Order: sequence, then structure tokens, then C-alpha cells
Amino acid sequence: MCIRAETGMKQNKKIAVTGGIGSGKSTVLNMIAERGYPVLSCDRIYSELAERPEFIAKLCRHFGDITDGCGRLDRKKLSEIVFGDREKLAALDEITHPAIYNEMFRRAAAYDKICFCEVPLLFESGAQSLFDGVIVVLRDASDRMAGAAKRDNVPEEAVKRRMASQFDYDNGDFAEYYVIHNNANLAQLQEEVETTLKRIEDEYTFKET
Repeated sequence: MCIRAETGMKQNKKIAVTGGIGSGKSTVLNMIAERGYPVLSCDRIYSELAERPEFIAKLCRHFGDITDGCGRLDRKKLSEIVFGDREKLAALDEITHPAIYNEMFRRAAAYDKICFCEVPLLFESGAQSLFDGVIVVLRDASDRMAGAAKRDNVPEEAVKRRMASQFDYDNGDFAEYYVIHNNANLAQLQEEVETTLKRIEDEYTFKET
């Protein structure tokens, strides 16, 4: 993965926020944003990239005509092409991941404080070393499945298949990362977020002195 380093811009700390489908990453990011920290999202950046003609043209060169007839990217058509084909999915990742991370880091470099980045496929893409720290949001698998099914209005079996293709968060070793458990109510989650932010703030201040 080729990630360009930004020069001549402010130096800060980038903290990735990740977790499995239905874990509550977006809720955690919203709580962090309410504290005044800048937050960025890989999904939002990809949606913006998918509207750029040069990005669409690059995808079309690799996967054929994947537009909707009006020049816009047909993401459903692209998904159908790469679904179940590891080589094509890997080729898509080779195009999209560097573009997303480079754009994310370009934006993050404009801030002079800790920036939090929502990265759903952090471990799948092996990008954890690109960040100064990682927050892992954990939630019981059954709750994640039920929550994601309700959110996306799809059967739980469909969510289960998506979970099976992701990193195994139920058995991962996260000793070197910040961990937030989302197994209770919003008040408890807020407390976990506040505690984690305090740890990060203290460690960031210590490293800067």
C-alpha cells in the first residue's frame, strides 16, 4: 500500500477507530466529535472519491463499465463483480485503500490536535501501523448481528455472512490498543469513551513534553 506523507503541514496524532459491523463505531465517533475533536470517516471519503470522474475512470479500466449510464459509479454493479472473487476484490482494495488513506491523512494533517479516523477495515487492510493509536469498539456478536440487521433492514443471516468475512473481533488480541466495550446502555458507553479520551489525552500530552 503506497501512502504519501504530507509535508509542510501541521503535525498531529491520528487515532483510528475500528470494530466489527454493528459494534457502534459511528456512535463512538459522534461522542468524540461532541468533545470538539475532528473526526474523519473512510466510508464518507470513499463516497466522495466515487463521485470523481478520474477515480471512476480508473475503476472502469480495471473492471469494465461499472457506471450507471450517466457516468456515475454504480456501486452495486461493482460489488457484484468483486463479490466472491478474491483476486478482483484484492485488485479493488489496491485501488481504493491507498486513495482513501491518502485523502484521509491529507485532511488529518490540517489539524493541530488529535484527529480520530473511523476505519471499518483497519485490520483487514493491515493499516494499523499507519496510525499513532487504535481504538477498538467491541460488542457481543449476537448484539452486533441484531443491531446491524435492524439498522440495514436486512435478515440476520445476511449480517452473519458479512461478519464471517471480517476480522474475528471475538477472538482478537487487542492488548496494545485502546478498547471500548459497547455492551450496556448509552450512558455506560459515554463513560467508556470519556475514560479512553482521558487516557489518550494524557499520553499525547506526555509525549509532547
